[in-house]
Amino acid sequence: MNSVAANFAYLYTQFYLNMTIKEAQEAVDQWITTTGVRYFSELTNMAILTEEVGEVARIMARKYGDQSFKESDKDVDLADEFADVLWVLICLANQTGVDLTSAFTKNMEKKSTRDATRHHNNEKLRK
Repeated sequence: MNSVAANFAYLYTQFYLNMTIKEAQEAVDQWITTTGVRYFSELTNMAILTEEVGEVARIMARKYGDQSFKESDKDVDLADEFADVLWVLICLANQTGVDLTSAFTKNMEKKSTRDATRHHNNEKLRK
């Protein structure tokens, strides 16, 4: 098995299992540093993230909003676009030294404390 096939097999196995966020960060880094050669610059990845979020927005506007699909948009895959967003977000986290597991845990704690009763008291959500 050549190294590209071995890397694909490794990544497929990693993604096939229930990965933790840490494992996803490690798998992306493994792929980038072997198959991808190196990370794009942080600024380039930020632009790519913006582009990928735009692709999600395009699908959402057509599937759940008022816009209709163009013929060229009929075969789009929302799950794949979400995965593209996640991939680039993980790249940026890896590049900037952010442990997403820790950051997400802290963020959930913040939201749980700050918003413990906020949404229950929001009349707009009771409709």
